[in-house]
Amino acid sequence: MAGIGFELKKLFSRRGLFASFRAYGYAGIICTGPMLLGIVLLLGVMFLCDRTGASKQSRELLVCMITYTLLASLTVTSFLSMVVTRFIADMLYEEKNEAVLSSFWGSTGLMLIAGGILYGIFLIFSGVGLIDKFLCFELFGELIVTWNAMSYLTAIKDYRGIMLSFLAAIAVTFLSGALLLFLGISHVEALMAAVCIGYGIMLLWDVVLLYEYFPQSDISAFLFLRWADEFLPLAFTGLCINIGLFAHLVIMWAGPLGKQVKGLFYGAPSHDVPALIAFLTILITTVNFVVSVEVNFYPKYRNYYSLFNDGGTIKDIMQAGTEMLDVLNRELKYTALKQLLTTALAISMGESLLKYLPLGFNDLMYGYFRTLCVGYGIYAVANTMLLLLLYFTDYRGALAASVIFAVGTSVFTVISLFCPQVYYGFGFLAGCVLFYFIVMIRLERYTRRLPYYILSIQPVVAEDKSGVFTRIGCFMDEKLERRTSVDRN
Repeated sequence: MAGIGFELKKLFSRRGLFASFRAYGYAGIICTGPMLLGIVLLLGVMFLCDRTGASKQSRELLVCMITYTLLASLTVTSFLSMVVTRFIADMLYEEKNEAVLSSFWGSTGLMLIAGGILYGIFLIFSGVGLIDKFLCFELFGELIVTWNAMSYLTAIKDYRGIMLSFLAAIAVTFLSGALLLFLGISHVEALMAAVCIGYGIMLLWDVVLLYEYFPQSDISAFLFLRWADEFLPLAFTGLCINIGLFAHLVIMWAGPLGKQVKGLFYGAPSHDVPALIAFLTILITTVNFVVSVEVNFYPKYRNYYSLFNDGGTIKDIMQAGTEMLDVLNRELKYTALKQLLTTALAISMGESLLKYLPLGFNDLMYGYFRTLCVGYGIYAVANTMLLLLLYFTDYRGALAASVIFAVGTSVFTVISLFCPQVYYGFGFLAGCVLFYFIVMIRLERYTRRLPYYILSIQPVVAEDKSGVFTRIGCFMDEKLERRTSVDRN
């Protein structure tokens, strides 16, 4: 992420309102592009269904298929996303750029195989038509590549190219969707195909950007798996955050609000739609983290740690530490304040604006929207602090907080099902509040004793942490070498 910070600092150094909007726009697309695209396309699909007279059954099935595929792909990629990010950071720091591109295809291939098997089994027994199964599986594969590519695109400075890929995906999706509907294809197949085409455009564009920036090499595509063994807490942290963020949706599908749309596809539209809109309110914090914390905090952070490495005096180290933590606290306050204002604005103006959208909002859904806005806002601030724990390499603390978040939102959501329906959103809210306090306490205690954690808990001798993932990588390398030898002969 530091690579983004360096470039954004150049953008924000330019004066003028347009330059600020441009920098914030680039940061937003880079950090939230695929997810934001998914939400925009999902809302756009619902709009097209409403305008073209689609049946309620077709509309609900389409939303379920896209939602299931989004959540499945996010769950699969969440396990390796933080590990891959750490690997990329280490390779760029060591100026081994040639190892990055091969790891992209190695990690993508593993996720496609593992995720494809699991999601493929679900689709076989899902109860939808063959064409629908194929489109869901194709979209799943495209999303896997797209989510993974975003971990690598943080190192690319071509913000204009990334922005254009995002806008092109939206335009192509709506144009192709309208064309397919005009040709008489059913709503489900036409719009699912359009979404696949849109993500396909973004996927191809992003891969081209990667090839333009990173050199090709013969370095093992599975070298990154050694990082999975060494930084295993990162893998489970990413997975638990994903579970905590979306488990309440799945639980609601099995509750009183849930309904069987078709086969194994279930949904709870009165809860899912407000959750989808409320999720958009956290984008301001995601962007602000990159812009404020990365641009302003990282230089202080780098200076502090460089003094340890370069033999700085105790006085200089203490002064640098004080300056770093002052900036950290200030940026966290600004982040929380901006999220608070965004949440308050969404709650106060949401009902007035949502009634103009063809989403079928009623009083119960407005209540869920307000509750979930607060929950997502608290999560956004807590997640920012969790990312800062990862900055300070407190992987165990981050893992513990993420496990509590996943368990808390799940348990509280289940408990809420025994309450009146108006309180359903409070389960997720309670889990987010618990997550916030846990990670806040951990960050405060850790930064208070930061010199101790830097100097005293490191291993005295190097530790060999190779394990099952390293063995998987060696096995895959051997298979590829044998296949290459056979092809050459």
